[in-house]
Amino acid sequence: MLKYKADWRSLAYMVVTTALLIVQWSFGFYWALFVPSLFLGIAVAVMAHNHNHVPMWKANTMNVLTDYWLTLFYGFPAFAWIPTHNRNHHALNNREGDFTITYRVSEKNNIFTLTSYPPISSYFQQMPIRDYLRDLWVRNRTKFYQSIFQYVALAVFVGVALLIDWRKALLFIVIPQQVALFSILVFNYVQHVHADEESDYNHSRNFVGPMLNIMLFNNGFHTAHHLRANTHWSETPEAHAKIDHLIVDELKERSFWGYIFRAYFLALVFPRFETKSMRLARLAAQQQQSQSQPIIQASTVQASAAAASAVSVPASPNSL
Repeated sequence: MLKYKADWRSLAYMVVTTALLIVQWSFGFYWALFVPSLFLGIAVAVMAHNHNHVPMWKANTMNVLTDYWLTLFYGFPAFAWIPTHNRNHHALNNREGDFTITYRVSEKNNIFTLTSYPPISSYFQQMPIRDYLRDLWVRNRTKFYQSIFQYVALAVFVGVALLIDWRKALLFIVIPQQVALFSILVFNYVQHVHADEESDYNHSRNFVGPMLNIMLFNNGFHTAHHLRANTHWSETPEAHAKIDHLIVDELKERSFWGYIFRAYFLALVFPRFETKSMRLARLAAQQQQSQSQPIIQASTVQASAAAASAVSVPASPNSL
Protein backbone atom coordinates (compact mmCIF):
# COMPACT_ATOMS: atom_id res chain seq x y z
CA MET A 1 0.00 0.00 0.00
CA LEU A 2 1.10 3.52 -0.77
CA LYS A 3 1.55 5.95 2.12
CA TYR A 4 0.00 8.77 0.11
CA LYS A 5 -2.60 8.41 -2.65
CA ALA A 6 -0.84 11.17 -4.60
CA ASP A 7 1.98 8.73 -5.36
CA TRP A 8 -0.25 7.01 -7.90
CA ARG A 9 1.15 9.74 -10.11
CA SER A 10 4.68 8.57 -9.30
CA LEU A 11 3.69 4.99 -10.17
CA ALA A 12 2.20 6.16 -13.46
CA TYR A 13 5.45 7.92 -14.31
CA MET A 14 7.39 4.76 -13.47
CA VAL A 15 5.17 2.63 -15.71
CA VAL A 16 5.38 5.07 -18.64
CA THR A 17 9.16 5.44 -18.22
CA THR A 18 9.64 1.67 -18.34
CA ALA A 19 7.24 1.29 -21.27
CA LEU A 20 9.01 4.00 -23.28
CA LEU A 21 12.33 2.21 -22.89
CA ILE A 22 10.81 -1.09 -24.08
CA VAL A 23 9.02 0.53 -27.02
CA GLN A 24 12.06 2.51 -28.16
CA TRP A 25 14.34 -0.50 -27.83
CA SER A 26 11.89 -2.58 -29.87
CA PHE A 27 10.95 -0.11 -32.62
CA GLY A 28 13.88 2.31 -32.80
CA PHE A 29 14.35 6.05 -32.50
CA TYR A 30 11.46 8.48 -32.83
CA TRP A 31 11.67 12.07 -31.64
CA ALA A 32 8.08 11.84 -30.42
CA LEU A 33 9.19 9.13 -27.99
CA PHE A 34 12.76 10.19 -27.28
CA VAL A 35 11.96 13.70 -26.04
CA PRO A 36 9.37 12.45 -23.51
CA SER A 37 11.90 9.86 -22.32
CA LEU A 38 14.35 12.69 -21.55
CA PHE A 39 11.69 14.55 -19.60
CA LEU A 40 10.85 11.38 -17.70
CA GLY A 41 14.54 10.99 -16.89
CA ILE A 42 14.31 14.35 -15.13
CA ALA A 43 11.10 13.24 -13.42
CA VAL A 44 12.83 10.06 -12.22
CA ALA A 45 15.53 12.20 -10.57
CA VAL A 46 12.85 14.19 -8.76
CA MET A 47 11.06 10.99 -7.74
CA ALA A 48 14.34 9.58 -6.39
CA HIS A 49 14.66 12.72 -4.27
CA ASN A 50 11.07 12.47 -3.07
CA HIS A 51 11.24 8.74 -2.30
CA ASN A 52 14.43 9.34 -0.35
CA HIS A 53 12.67 11.82 1.95
CA VAL A 54 9.28 10.12 2.18
CA PRO A 55 9.36 6.48 1.00
CA MET A 56 6.36 5.70 -1.19
CA TRP A 57 5.30 2.42 0.39
CA LYS A 58 4.25 1.29 3.83
CA ALA A 59 6.07 -2.01 3.27
CA ASN A 60 9.86 -1.81 3.47
CA THR A 61 10.31 -4.52 0.82
CA MET A 62 8.43 -2.41 -1.71
CA ASN A 63 10.55 0.60 -0.81
CA VAL A 64 13.74 -1.41 -1.38
CA LEU A 65 12.48 -2.62 -4.76
CA THR A 66 11.56 0.96 -5.68
CA ASP A 67 15.09 2.02 -4.75
CA TYR A 68 16.43 -0.48 -7.29
CA TRP A 69 14.06 0.68 -10.02
CA LEU A 70 15.02 4.30 -9.38
CA THR A 71 18.70 3.35 -9.43
CA LEU A 72 18.38 1.84 -12.91
CA PHE A 73 16.57 4.79 -14.48
CA TYR A 74 18.21 7.56 -12.45
CA GLY A 75 21.69 6.31 -13.30
CA PHE A 76 23.14 6.35 -9.79
CA PRO A 77 22.45 4.35 -6.61
CA ALA A 78 19.41 5.74 -4.82
CA PHE A 79 20.99 5.31 -1.38
CA ALA A 80 23.50 8.10 -2.20
CA TRP A 81 20.85 10.70 -1.37
CA ILE A 82 21.18 9.81 2.32
CA PRO A 83 24.80 10.91 2.96
CA THR A 84 24.94 13.69 0.36
CA HIS A 85 21.49 15.20 0.68
CA ASN A 86 19.74 14.25 3.92
CA ARG A 87 22.72 14.30 6.25
CA ASN A 88 24.79 17.00 4.57
CA HIS A 89 22.82 19.38 2.36
CA HIS A 90 19.75 19.58 4.57
CA ALA A 91 21.90 19.97 7.66
CA LEU A 92 24.03 22.80 6.25
CA ASN A 93 21.75 24.25 3.55
CA ASN A 94 24.47 25.75 1.30
CA ARG A 95 26.67 26.82 4.21
CA GLU A 96 30.37 26.03 4.43
CA GLY A 97 30.81 22.27 4.61
CA ASP A 98 27.87 21.51 2.32
CA PHE A 99 29.29 19.25 -0.41
CA THR A 100 26.77 20.74 -2.85
CA ILE A 101 27.72 24.33 -2.03
CA THR A 102 27.01 26.73 -4.92
CA TYR A 103 29.90 29.16 -4.35
CA ARG A 104 32.78 26.68 -4.10
CA VAL A 105 34.43 28.00 -7.27
CA SER A 106 32.82 31.40 -7.79
CA GLU A 107 30.37 33.78 -6.16
CA LYS A 108 29.02 34.66 -9.62
CA ASN A 109 25.85 33.27 -11.17
CA ASN A 110 26.11 32.86 -14.92
CA ILE A 111 25.91 30.28 -17.66
CA PHE A 112 29.47 29.14 -16.96
CA THR A 113 28.98 28.59 -13.22
CA LEU A 114 25.65 26.90 -13.94
CA THR A 115 27.00 24.36 -16.44
CA SER A 116 30.20 23.65 -14.50
CA TYR A 117 28.39 23.10 -11.21
CA PRO A 118 27.05 19.54 -11.84
CA PRO A 119 30.42 17.84 -12.54
CA ILE A 120 32.18 19.76 -9.75
CA SER A 121 29.44 19.04 -7.23
CA SER A 122 29.32 15.38 -8.27
CA TYR A 123 33.03 15.02 -7.66
CA PHE A 124 32.87 16.39 -4.11
CA GLN A 125 29.83 14.29 -3.22
CA GLN A 126 31.82 11.08 -3.60
CA MET A 127 33.53 11.64 -0.24
CA PRO A 128 30.40 11.45 1.96
CA ILE A 129 29.18 8.45 -0.07
CA ARG A 130 32.45 6.63 0.61
CA ASP A 131 32.35 7.49 4.32
CA TYR A 132 28.70 6.41 4.56
CA LEU A 133 29.49 3.00 3.08
CA ARG A 134 32.40 2.56 5.48
CA ASP A 135 30.09 3.38 8.37
CA LEU A 136 27.45 0.92 7.12
CA TRP A 137 30.09 -1.80 6.89
CA VAL A 138 30.71 -1.38 10.60
CA ARG A 139 27.18 -0.71 11.84
CA ASN A 140 24.70 -2.29 9.45
CA ARG A 141 25.91 -4.98 7.04
CA THR A 142 22.41 -5.54 5.65
CA LYS A 143 22.08 -1.94 4.48
CA PHE A 144 25.67 -2.01 3.28
CA TYR A 145 24.96 -4.94 0.96
CA GLN A 146 21.67 -3.40 -0.19
CA SER A 147 23.57 -0.25 -1.11
CA ILE A 148 26.41 -2.09 -2.86
CA PHE A 149 23.92 -4.20 -4.80
CA GLN A 150 22.46 -0.98 -6.21
CA TYR A 151 25.85 -0.36 -7.81
CA VAL A 152 25.88 -3.95 -9.04
CA ALA A 153 22.34 -3.78 -10.44
CA LEU A 154 23.12 -0.54 -12.26
CA ALA A 155 26.36 -1.93 -13.72
CA VAL A 156 24.64 -5.14 -14.88
CA PHE A 157 21.69 -3.22 -16.36
CA VAL A 158 23.85 -0.84 -18.39
CA GLY A 159 26.54 -3.42 -19.15
CA VAL A 160 24.13 -6.01 -20.56
CA ALA A 161 22.34 -3.35 -22.60
CA LEU A 162 25.67 -2.20 -24.06
CA LEU A 163 26.56 -5.78 -24.97
CA ILE A 164 23.22 -6.38 -26.69
CA ASP A 165 23.21 -3.12 -28.66
CA TRP A 166 25.55 -0.34 -27.59
CA ARG A 167 23.89 2.28 -29.79
CA LYS A 168 20.45 1.67 -28.31
CA ALA A 169 21.93 1.47 -24.82
CA LEU A 170 23.58 4.87 -25.15
CA LEU A 171 20.56 6.48 -26.74
CA PHE A 172 17.73 5.04 -24.68
CA ILE A 173 19.42 4.35 -21.32
CA VAL A 174 22.66 6.25 -20.77
CA ILE A 175 21.61 9.60 -22.24
CA PRO A 176 18.35 9.81 -20.22
CA GLN A 177 20.33 8.84 -17.11
CA GLN A 178 22.86 11.61 -17.71
CA VAL A 179 20.08 14.11 -18.34
CA ALA A 180 18.55 13.08 -15.01
CA LEU A 181 21.81 13.44 -13.09
CA PHE A 182 22.72 16.75 -14.69
CA SER A 183 19.25 18.24 -14.29
CA ILE A 184 18.81 17.45 -10.61
CA LEU A 185 22.10 19.24 -9.85
CA VAL A 186 21.06 22.19 -11.99
CA PHE A 187 17.86 22.36 -9.92
CA ASN A 188 19.87 22.44 -6.71
CA TYR A 189 22.11 25.18 -8.08
CA VAL A 190 19.37 27.55 -9.24
CA GLN A 191 17.40 26.96 -6.05
CA HIS A 192 20.26 28.15 -3.84
CA VAL A 193 22.65 30.36 -5.81
CA HIS A 194 22.65 34.02 -4.68
CA ALA A 195 20.16 33.30 -1.88
CA ASP A 196 21.15 33.90 1.75
CA GLU A 197 22.07 30.61 3.40
CA GLU A 198 21.88 32.20 6.88
CA SER A 199 18.32 33.46 6.46
CA ASP A 200 15.40 31.58 7.94
CA TYR A 201 13.23 31.99 4.83
CA ASN A 202 15.41 33.48 2.09
CA HIS A 203 17.85 30.59 1.77
CA SER A 204 16.21 29.13 -1.34
CA ARG A 205 14.78 30.25 -4.66
CA ASN A 206 11.26 29.03 -5.35
CA PHE A 207 9.57 28.40 -8.69
CA VAL A 208 5.92 28.89 -7.93
CA GLY A 209 4.29 28.64 -11.37
CA PRO A 210 1.86 25.76 -11.97
CA MET A 211 3.50 24.08 -14.98
CA LEU A 212 6.75 22.93 -13.37
CA ASN A 213 5.08 21.95 -10.12
CA ILE A 214 2.36 19.88 -11.79
CA MET A 215 4.82 18.06 -14.03
CA LEU A 216 7.62 17.61 -11.46
CA PHE A 217 5.88 16.88 -8.18
CA ASN A 218 5.90 20.41 -6.69
CA ASN A 219 9.67 20.53 -6.86
CA GLY A 220 9.58 24.33 -7.10
CA PHE A 221 8.57 24.97 -3.48
CA HIS A 222 12.06 24.67 -2.09
CA THR A 223 11.96 26.86 1.01
CA ALA A 224 9.08 24.88 2.48
CA HIS A 225 10.91 21.67 1.64
CA HIS A 226 13.99 22.77 3.56
CA LEU A 227 11.98 23.90 6.55
CA ARG A 228 10.40 20.47 6.85
CA ALA A 229 12.04 17.85 4.66
CA ASN A 230 9.66 15.05 5.66
CA THR A 231 6.65 16.86 4.19
CA HIS A 232 5.26 14.81 1.32
CA TRP A 233 5.59 16.49 -2.07
CA SER A 234 1.79 16.67 -2.44
CA GLU A 235 1.59 18.89 0.66
CA THR A 236 4.35 21.40 -0.15
CA PRO A 237 2.07 23.93 -1.94
CA GLU A 238 0.07 24.32 1.26
CA ALA A 239 3.27 24.54 3.31
CA HIS A 240 4.63 27.20 0.95
CA ALA A 241 1.41 29.25 1.14
CA LYS A 242 1.87 29.58 4.91
CA ILE A 243 5.33 31.18 4.55
CA ASP A 244 5.00 32.91 1.18
CA HIS A 245 4.77 36.36 2.80
CA LEU A 246 8.08 35.78 4.61
CA ILE A 247 10.05 35.16 1.40
CA VAL A 248 11.34 38.13 -0.62
CA ASP A 249 9.89 38.53 -4.10
CA GLU A 250 13.31 38.07 -5.73
CA LEU A 251 13.26 34.44 -4.60
CA LYS A 252 9.80 33.66 -5.98
CA GLU A 253 9.94 32.99 -9.69
CA ARG A 254 6.83 32.28 -11.73
CA SER A 255 8.63 30.45 -14.52
CA PHE A 256 11.67 28.17 -14.37
CA TRP A 257 12.48 28.63 -18.03
CA GLY A 258 11.82 32.35 -17.78
CA TYR A 259 14.40 32.57 -15.01
CA ILE A 260 16.90 30.45 -16.97
CA PHE A 261 16.53 32.63 -20.07
CA ARG A 262 16.77 35.89 -18.12
CA ALA A 263 19.58 35.01 -15.70
CA TYR A 264 21.81 32.97 -18.02
CA PHE A 265 21.22 34.30 -21.52
CA LEU A 266 19.79 37.83 -21.41
CA ALA A 267 22.23 38.66 -18.62
CA LEU A 268 25.13 37.97 -21.00
CA VAL A 269 24.06 41.01 -23.01
CA PHE A 270 22.09 43.09 -20.51
CA PRO A 271 23.73 43.15 -17.04
CA ARG A 272 20.52 44.41 -15.43
CA PHE A 273 19.16 40.87 -15.69
CA GLU A 274 21.95 39.44 -13.52
CA THR A 275 20.89 38.14 -10.12
CA LYS A 276 22.18 39.94 -7.04
CA SER A 277 23.79 37.85 -4.35
CA MET A 278 21.95 38.13 -1.05
CA ARG A 279 24.80 36.21 0.55
CA LEU A 280 27.40 38.77 -0.54
CA ALA A 281 25.13 41.63 0.50
CA ARG A 282 24.88 40.15 4.00
CA LEU A 283 28.64 39.60 4.22
CA ALA A 284 29.30 43.18 3.08
CA ALA A 285 26.90 44.55 5.69
CA GLN A 286 28.55 42.44 8.39
CA GLN A 287 32.00 43.64 7.35
CA GLN A 288 30.91 47.27 7.36
CA GLN A 289 29.42 46.83 10.80
CA SER A 290 32.58 45.19 12.15
CA GLN A 291 34.73 47.98 10.73
CA SER A 292 32.57 50.72 12.22
CA GLN A 293 32.50 49.08 15.65
CA PRO A 294 36.11 50.02 16.64
CA ILE A 295 35.45 53.62 15.58
CA ILE A 296 32.37 53.78 17.77
CA GLN A 297 34.25 52.21 20.65
CA ALA A 298 37.16 54.65 20.23
CA SER A 299 34.77 57.60 20.18
CA THR A 300 33.10 56.33 23.33
CA VAL A 301 36.45 55.97 25.09
CA GLN A 302 37.51 59.48 24.06
CA ALA A 303 34.22 60.95 25.23
CA SER A 304 34.53 59.15 28.57
CA ALA A 305 38.10 60.37 28.99
CA ALA A 306 37.09 63.95 28.23
CA ALA A 307 34.25 63.78 30.71
CA ALA A 308 36.54 62.39 33.40
CA SER A 309 39.13 65.11 32.71
CA ALA A 310 36.52 67.83 33.06
CA VAL A 311 35.39 66.50 36.40
CA SER A 312 38.96 66.26 37.76
CA VAL A 313 39.98 69.91 36.94
CA PRO A 314 40.01 72.00 40.23
CA ALA A 315 37.76 75.04 40.41
CA SER A 316 39.48 78.45 39.99
CA PRO A 317 39.38 81.03 42.82
CA ASN A 318 37.23 83.32 40.67
CA SER A 319 34.61 80.69 40.51
CA LEU A 320 34.24 80.56 44.31
